[in-house]
Amino acid sequence: MSDQAVLNQAAAVLAVTETGQRADRALRDYFEGPRHGSWRERREIVGAVFAYFRWLQWLDRKAPQQRRLSEALGLQKRFNEDGNSVKAEALAVRAVPGWLGGEMDLTPEYLRHLQREPALWIRTRPGKRAEVAAALGDCEETDRAPDALRYRGDRDLFQTTAFRTGAFEIQDLASQVVGVTCAPKPGESWWDACAGEGGKTLHLADLMGNKGVVWASDRNPRRLEVLGRRAARAKLFNFRTAPWDGGLKPPNRMKFDGVLVDAPCSGVGTWGRNPQARWTTSGKDVAELAAIQSSLLRNAAPWVKAGGRLVYSVCTMTRSETTAVADTFKAAHPDFEEVSRTVLRPEELQSNGMFIAVWKKT
Repeated sequence: MSDQAVLNQAAAVLAVTETGQRADRALRDYFEGPRHGSWRERREIVGAVFAYFRWLQWLDRKAPQQRRLSEALGLQKRFNEDGNSVKAEALAVRAVPGWLGGEMDLTPEYLRHLQREPALWIRTRPGKRAEVAAALGDCEETDRAPDALRYRGDRDLFQTTAFRTGAFEIQDLASQVVGVTCAPKPGESWWDACAGEGGKTLHLADLMGNKGVVWASDRNPRRLEVLGRRAARAKLFNFRTAPWDGGLKPPNRMKFDGVLVDAPCSGVGTWGRNPQARWTTSGKDVAELAAIQSSLLRNAAPWVKAGGRLVYSVCTMTRSETTAVADTFKAAHPDFEEVSRTVLRPEELQSNGMFIAVWKKT
């Protein structure tokens, strides 16, 4: 695909985002249309769209869209070659919105991480890491999660035999660390209270060796339908689904060995992967989400067995949604003993950012 064709198609996607559509959804819809292109062509278009939002505050707003895209790609190329080509002071005022500095530490390393193209992580089935790495090639292991691989190649992973046969899932390293922190045992009962499309549900089910049960809940039933399809491909059957609106009534009346509240959040930890969100998320959003997170934790806590674990995770590092929520819960629930708090910084893990807190029901 020519450079101009990439710019034209990326501009068409950006035109949709200007109507309020999320960039990832606009890209998905665009590729499902007649111009879906090859895997490499799609990657070029995705790279151009995300580079645009990554370098948005450096671009000439009066220039035509294609010219701005070209400028963004040029900035990205120079930065990839030399991370010091942009001063840390400029990154602090242009790479993130002004309110973020009051919510977290903006180190030069973190800001530079945001401007890099994100790493691609996969989670293999337990004990299959070496086998999958050999089949895919271009993989690196990590000691942060036993089944994680960083993929550096350029193949369409969704078209590989290993993916089609359920040998791995595409899952960010920070999300995998959440499952490892939960450490569910075969035969236990767990509740993934905010399961979404089930990435962490499948990880918990896998760690349990397809034994016991994981209840997966979400307020959106369509997300749980996606979980069903993913579980079938992975040949995992030790799960059940039920809607939950975050209120006092759980999916059933049983108590669990473990409850995971992977709560909706501002997603600041994913801004390297989803740069558009930097300019659509506000400090007001953070405050509203923190209230929701506290409510979810409060309403899920009664359904943990004595001796069981409650795990709270959010893919953000804002104080309002992490330590403040954890402190509020701790003060109101003396029957829960705090076990640990973990902050996964994206620049250290080369992944999304994540906060994880664990309590034990006494």
